[in-house]
Amino acid sequence: MSVIQVLDPHVANLIAAGEVVERPASVAKELMENAIDAGATAVTVEISHGGMTFLRVTDDGKGIPAEELPTAFLRHATSKLKTESDLEAIGTLGFRGEALAAIAAVSRITALSRPLEAPLGASMSLEGGVPGAVEEAGCPLGTTIVVRDLFFNTPARLKFMKRDAAEGAAVFAVVQRVALSHPEVSIKFLRDGKQELLTPGDGKLQSAIYAVLGRELALGFTEVKGSGEGMEVSGFVSLPACCRASRNYQFFFVNGRLIKSRLMMAALEEAYANQKMVGKFPGCVLHLQTKLSAVDVNVHPAKTEVKFGSDRQVFDTVYHGVLAALDRDRTRPAVQLKAPVPKPQQPQPMPLRVHGGDNSLQQTAIEQLRAPVQPVRPASPAPPAPRPRPPVNITPPEPEPEPEPKPLPKPQPKPKPLPEPEPNCEPPWRVAGEVLNTYIIVEQGETIFLIDKHAAHERLNFDRLKAAGYTPMVQTLLSPAVLHPPAEEGAVLLEHRELLDEFGFGVEEFGSGALIVRQAPFDVDPADVESALLEIAGMLLATGRADPAGARDALLHTMACKAAIKGGWKTSPQELERVAQAVMSGQVKYCPHGRPVAIELTRKELEKQFGRA
Repeated sequence: MSVIQVLDPHVANLIAAGEVVERPASVAKELMENAIDAGATAVTVEISHGGMTFLRVTDDGKGIPAEELPTAFLRHATSKLKTESDLEAIGTLGFRGEALAAIAAVSRITALSRPLEAPLGASMSLEGGVPGAVEEAGCPLGTTIVVRDLFFNTPARLKFMKRDAAEGAAVFAVVQRVALSHPEVSIKFLRDGKQELLTPGDGKLQSAIYAVLGRELALGFTEVKGSGEGMEVSGFVSLPACCRASRNYQFFFVNGRLIKSRLMMAALEEAYANQKMVGKFPGCVLHLQTKLSAVDVNVHPAKTEVKFGSDRQVFDTVYHGVLAALDRDRTRPAVQLKAPVPKPQQPQPMPLRVHGGDNSLQQTAIEQLRAPVQPVRPASPAPPAPRPRPPVNITPPEPEPEPEPKPLPKPQPKPKPLPEPEPNCEPPWRVAGEVLNTYIIVEQGETIFLIDKHAAHERLNFDRLKAAGYTPMVQTLLSPAVLHPPAEEGAVLLEHRELLDEFGFGVEEFGSGALIVRQAPFDVDPADVESALLEIAGMLLATGRADPAGARDALLHTMACKAAIKGGWKTSPQELERVAQAVMSGQVKYCPHGRPVAIELTRKELEKQFGRA
């Protein structure tokens, strides 16, 4: 029978450390939050080998006095809480006093710090949680924490760490989120000696978004400002046309703290109802400011989950704030159907204008309109095919005397051909043309179909690529494409290199977070390689980690889209006929993203718009 006993303090510390420190990204998060709590205006994060062997966080905060350095690394030692009542309104990012003790327990750590009033700084080293002596040291104002050999004394945890590129990407992602949560703090990130991020720290959220997420994504955002009962929401959300393939660009903050909130996510996406494409998700950087007593942050060891005093108020504030921002946006064209106009008594001829074409095209169109309309006559029935006659054996006749001439027989009337049976199938269809270089016009009986050629062709490509035994044709790029994807997108592409190789993408690490692509499938235009891989990365982040089949489909979706006929481009009549055949036969009904590929317009509906009905 086992005996109940108190754990050894060292073992207890290792267990507790496992709850707080999961990977190098956890270390970076805790140290950056401590720096911000210390009033830092500039924070620098440096890593080597993904942060496993070296991670340094430097700030210009108020610093730690020399005599308090040993206390700072004790469990449950903090300057942010004193009494029980302080738990009711936590305004700091850290508060439990566990971070430094947990990090020190599983690494070799060195701390240097100098407060403003001290002429010299102090230094102290710890190994496996065992502190060394405090020594004087020359250092700038603020605090510097250097973490080396993470998990050196916990091999069970060490063997579960990923490659350096993946761990470094996770650290980078944490740094980016902290930069978005506190735009008033200048954040610098260095990986293996190379700078990958620098925010201005000017207090403007848009500046931080531009530095963290890039120019393209920043320009696709619109500002959000709203308020509810006792709370305010501010930030930026993506325009409906700029939604992404995953939720990886959704960042929610409550009182400056990054959180994961299904409630705020649901309110965000509810505001986009019927405004975005199926399978796309809006991006956002939303800050919710509320009373400290209205939110409980002491829920999860990682402090990423919170409880609200009123879920309804939070939902309404976020929903109405985002909805108002989308309503203010005027970049989306509005489609309005005007009431039918009565036909005038004496209609005046109107000149035809052809935008974007030459004069010859315009003149041809005018001549076609001026030409008299020929009435459509029904086609006469085809004459019956002659029936085969039995063969006749011809023998040479014997010579006879010439007979007397006889009257010729009267010609017999030919039998009338039997009427052909009426076909039971639908009336035939024909391609009547193309408009806007995007939509195919198909006429069938009393109905007109408008087919989105890109969406329909994308579906054809997807079905072809998904067929068993597909082997892509690979092209070597004359000019290799160099990508600078966001940290997590780059990591997931490297993680799925074997899958990408299977479909013709040759992706390699190029240093400083960059990737180089030397080959691509023949179906993908070289100019679309970068956008294709970024879209694939977004889909893989949403589905590919736990579902290999989902990862394959995500890749096929993107390849089918990039290889499809482009909307706005001129297409040959043969290609239009092929796409129309697939739609009219029922082979294609929806694109891989769930959008319909055709709309139907009857003669009655058309005549109603012209006032003829």
